[in-house]
Amino acid sequence: MRENNLKNIIRILNNDGIGVMPTDTLYGLVGSAFSRKAINRIYKIKKRNRSKKLIVLISSISDLKKFNVNVSKDQAKILAKFWPGKVSVILNDIAFRIPKNKKLIEILKKTGPLVVPSANVEGKKPAETIIQAKKYFGDKVVFYVSGGILKSKPSALISINKKGEIKVLRGTIKK
Repeated sequence: MRENNLKNIIRILNNDGIGVMPTDTLYGLVGSAFSRKAINRIYKIKKRNRSKKLIVLISSISDLKKFNVNVSKDQAKILAKFWPGKVSVILNDIAFRIPKNKKLIEILKKTGPLVVPSANVEGKKPAETIIQAKKYFGDKVVFYVSGGILKSKPSALISINKKGEIKVLRGTIKK
């Protein structure tokens, strides 16, 4: 990704825009976690049930404070084992993940937390290429960033209570 493209993407995301880009798992439909406009647009173009929450990508554990999420020492120890990585963790009813992708972390540091559901219309297979994503969304998103073919599984999803007890909700994890 060229520097001017990166600056443009950051500007778009910081101004309620949405786009499609690779994450550390799948292509994601991305928008600011603090933009009601971007979030509403994502739900609308995905045709996603509003009762289904969106995963939030953060750049560091300190970003949790932006959501009034305080983690216990036991939770922090567990988070350090899974993050950065392909495990999303539900804390205070919100699923968070710190991705391993360095370029994505760089973007997150400049945009703040991003919601990032998979790039597909509800009930359809997640896009494995930008071409598939464009078939789903066309001109309903502002930008597309290609990362080649992505055929990964979605992130594992777990919850951790204050005592540090883990409950696996989707996928598998190494304990």
